[in-house]
Amino acid sequence: MSYLSALLHRAVLQLRQQGAVDRSLCEALLAGERQTPERSQALDLAPSETVEGIQERLGQLAEILDNVVERLPFQGQELILENLWRLWLPLAGQLAQLRRESARPIVQGILGGQGTGKTTLASALSVILEYFGYRSLGLSLDDLYKPYAERQRLKAEDPRLIRRGPPGTHDVELGLQVLQQLRQGASPVAVPRFDKSAFGGDGDRTSPEQVEGADIILFEGWFVGVEPVEPSCFEQAPEPIRTAQDKAFARDCNQRLQEYLPLWDCCDRLMVLAPVDYRLSQRWRLQAEHDAIAQGKAGLSDEEIREFVEYFWKALHPELFITPLIAPEAKSALVVTLEADHSIGSIR
Repeated sequence: MSYLSALLHRAVLQLRQQGAVDRSLCEALLAGERQTPERSQALDLAPSETVEGIQERLGQLAEILDNVVERLPFQGQELILENLWRLWLPLAGQLAQLRRESARPIVQGILGGQGTGKTTLASALSVILEYFGYRSLGLSLDDLYKPYAERQRLKAEDPRLIRRGPPGTHDVELGLQVLQQLRQGASPVAVPRFDKSAFGGDGDRTSPEQVEGADIILFEGWFVGVEPVEPSCFEQAPEPIRTAQDKAFARDCNQRLQEYLPLWDCCDRLMVLAPVDYRLSQRWRLQAEHDAIAQGKAGLSDEEIREFVEYFWKALHPELFITPLIAPEAKSALVVTLEADHSIGSIR
């Protein structure tokens, strides 16, 4: 157990057993907070960086902990405690404050590749926002895929679109219509949903969800917020963009990104879940597949996983499209770095 987890565990026990936390423990947590000024600035924590502010946040953590653990049964409690303290709880508080100050629902964009924990983050935030009195709605870029029949026609026209996922496989107009309705506070809104298991894994639209009264929309996807780059970037493109055909595919995907910019404009904020090395996504996907196979489920071979992940890198390579968003000089997004063990690194 890490030092931070140990402190948080002790604090929760004290709250549940005696209704208060020792001042010395709060001071230890406060000292840790002050060692990460970038995080404090990014999450608007500076006003609460007092012993009293720490006590209040610990009380909130203790009250919601069991509900979050129940929602995320496959996450260890130590990791949940740290994530709650370092990111989930303050981010939810920040979103709740923004909603209080806004005359309409707000949209938080979440960008992250495979294995970065977008779904876990959205699930945790929904529990905490409900505790704060706000209803959240999760909307994935995946929910905006074109129907199966339309994607089959698309594949026949462009055989390079062998999988759903790259720019061009989504119904951007539908997404724009839905996000605009949600931002305007319309109720109910028919929110599209996608069944990935349909047609042998090719997936298809399923019945839309009728949503009423959404306050905060968590719009996530593997290239949410990504913008086109200069075509000259593909002349010396990184691996696995190797051949002339690869470069042509990358340029076409880059051009199709233009269609998605109105969707990104619907986001009030953007956050990026960024591995310290983008290649970790492939390792994480391999591990997830190995775990599934060990549980008796169907899974892909290591070579199939490698080809699967590289297909997406060929479409929108992280070095070309994500790096500009997480560069130190970029101020347009909240950046959360992820270590190789999936723990949270820096927040800025």
